[in-house]
Amino acid sequence: MVDPVEVSHRVVLATNNEAKLAELRRIMATAAPDVQVLGLEDVERYPQPAEIEQTFAGNALLKARACLAATGLPALADDSGLEVEVLNAMPGVRSARWAGPQADDAENNALLLRQLDDVPAADRAARFVCAMAAVLPNGTEHVRLGVMSGRLVEAPVGQNGFGYDPLFVADGQTVTNAELDPAAKDAISHRGQAVRAIVPVLVTELRRLERVDKEG
Repeated sequence: MVDPVEVSHRVVLATNNEAKLAELRRIMATAAPDVQVLGLEDVERYPQPAEIEQTFAGNALLKARACLAATGLPALADDSGLEVEVLNAMPGVRSARWAGPQADDAENNALLLRQLDDVPAADRAARFVCAMAAVLPNGTEHVRLGVMSGRLVEAPVGQNGFGYDPLFVADGQTVTNAELDPAAKDAISHRGQAVRAIVPVLVTELRRLERVDKEG
């Protein structure tokens, strides 16, 4: 269990996705170096809530609330996914489970490509959406959104990133997300946008909690 010393400058990122944790830690290290981001491996295990909400914001809040309840620490959680225009914004909140509950990235990508097999390049518009939620011990909650628009290619390209990154070319780019180096992707990604939007709010709340704790 995490030592409770200086908890006002520690937050738990509620994710088991190592790539996502690394990506978010990179962004947080630049945006708020005085805040230590812990992962679920740094705290005692607790039951993960089922992602039953119909929106990214709803699922992000659900996960952050569960993390706060289990750890007592300020919690961050995100929910993100891919919305494909010709698929009526699907996979959406089911992006990580598009090919089934136990599907991996390769299986999800393969299914999506099969579903777009007869769709021409001009009609492959898509966007990544991320909702980032911050939940504090005093009951305060905040959500910020990030969106990265682009298009889908016909076959996976690149070794970086995760999820649907090998299929996605962001607006203004000529290569897929999986071909970008981490810093370049962070600068334009939906998750990067959401994290940079939530960080000032989170830091303000953490400092407020710290002042209250000292005064109390």
